[in-house]
Formats: sequence, structure tokens, C-alpha cells
Amino acid sequence: MWAFLCGAVSAGTAFTGQWPLILLGMVVAGPLVCAASQAVNDWFDREVDALNEPHRPIPSGRIPGRWGLGLALLWTGVSAGAGWFLGTWGFIATLVALVLAWGYSAPPFRFKQDGWIGNLAVGISYEGLAWVTGAAVLLGGALPPGPILLVALVYSLGAHGIMTLNDFKAIEGDRAMGIRSLPARLGADNAARVAVVVMLAAQAVVVGLLLHWGHPGHAVAVVALMCVQAAMMVRFLQAPRERALWLSGLGVPLYVSGMMVTAFALRAGGA
Repeated sequence: MWAFLCGAVSAGTAFTGQWPLILLGMVVAGPLVCAASQAVNDWFDREVDALNEPHRPIPSGRIPGRWGLGLALLWTGVSAGAGWFLGTWGFIATLVALVLAWGYSAPPFRFKQDGWIGNLAVGISYEGLAWVTGAAVLLGGALPPGPILLVALVYSLGAHGIMTLNDFKAIEGDRAMGIRSLPARLGADNAARVAVVVMLAAQAVVVGLLLHWGHPGHAVAVVALMCVQAAMMVRFLQAPRERALWLSGLGVPLYVSGMMVTAFALRAGGA
């Protein structure tokens, strides 16, 4: 949802008369596509959830039978229908995001079985595609220019680290079910190092781009946010399993704040 808003800001056009589409896009990117993705994941990984989070509705039996699959299909259809009103590129981005959502959890692809591939798919869906959709909506359905596409891609790659943080809560269940998330595959300490390096490296690339495009003030602001994140990451690395949720809850908003700073730089032009 926030990535969509970043995309809308980065488009550099006035919001006048566009608020209904902006609000619709935020709903599609957040409550619809993300909820569809979660419903798909909850159904196809109900055995894993029964080990890691038995209180969840599907593994606990509060959603019995195949109603969980029906809910995933229904929410996917609603998301696609709403995406139709976002213009050509907005609709295409919505469909790609939904394909990645299903591919992440559903056979035969099950991208989540490999932490490198699965986290990349989610990062592209949640950050990059949402950003591109927001920009496309404000540009009247046109494909956003190169700088917007590039920044959206870089932040998507950085989101790979954010997705790794989410996997720390399910290490035992992932190992038991053969899911090779990075914490299960590399161990908690190594996966934590990968997560922080990926997040900081992506933001460092953005800082370089902002300087190259003549936005030193915005670059300094992103660096300041990175410094706060880095301090938190040092504490996280001391006890990654215990502090992954803490870093996700407090550090990730700083990452997203840097995205918005970058969006305003692109809106200012000069790229």
C-alpha cells in the first residue's frame, strides 16, 4: 500500500481529481492483493502453520474443509476486478502480483521452498509492482519512465531482506516441512547478516542514484534513515531469532520512509 503511494508521489503530477483512483490503488495493493496472497499462503501451508502458528484460522479448524481455498480464489477474483479500473499498466501489474502470490505458495512452483527465489518474488510483488502501479495510475495508465522503474526495482531487491526477517518465526516448521527459507537454510546468524546487507545495499544504491540525479538533500535524508536502521541492525544481529520481529516492526518503517523521500526526489524532477 505504501509502495503504491510512493509510486503516485514519484509520478510528479497533481493529485487533483485523482484521489478516487489513488484510494482504489491503495486498496488493491494492500487489503486486496496482500490479503489474497495471505489467503493462498494460509491454505497451501496449513500444515506448516499448524506447527508454527496453530492459532491461525485454517490450521486451527476455524475455517473447515476447503473454504480456505475458496476464500483465496474469491479474494483473487475481487483483486483482479478492482485492478481493471487502474488502467492498462495498473491492471497488468495487479495480475502479475497475483500470479506471484499464487506461485509463492501453490504447487507446482512454490517459490517459497527456496528462500532466495521466494523472497524475491514477494519483494517484487509488494514493493516494485505496487510502486509502478501507483505511478502508472497518476500518469493516466502510461508506463512510468526509466528512473521510476529503476528505483522500484532497487527497493524491491532490498525488500528481499525484509521478507527474510518474516521467516525467523517459522524456522522449526520450515525445516520440518522441507521449506528452505534463509533462516532454515543458512541458520539464524547467517540469514540475519544477509537480510541487513541486502536492505542496506539497496538503499546505498538509491543514495548513489539520487546524487547522480542531482538530489543531494534527499540523498542525505536517506543516509540518515539508514544510519538509524544500521544501529538497530547491530542490536538485531546480537540475537536475531529473538529480535527479528522487533527489527521488522521498528526498522522497516524507516526503510519505507526512505522510499517516500526518494519518491519526492523523483517528483521534483531532474532524473
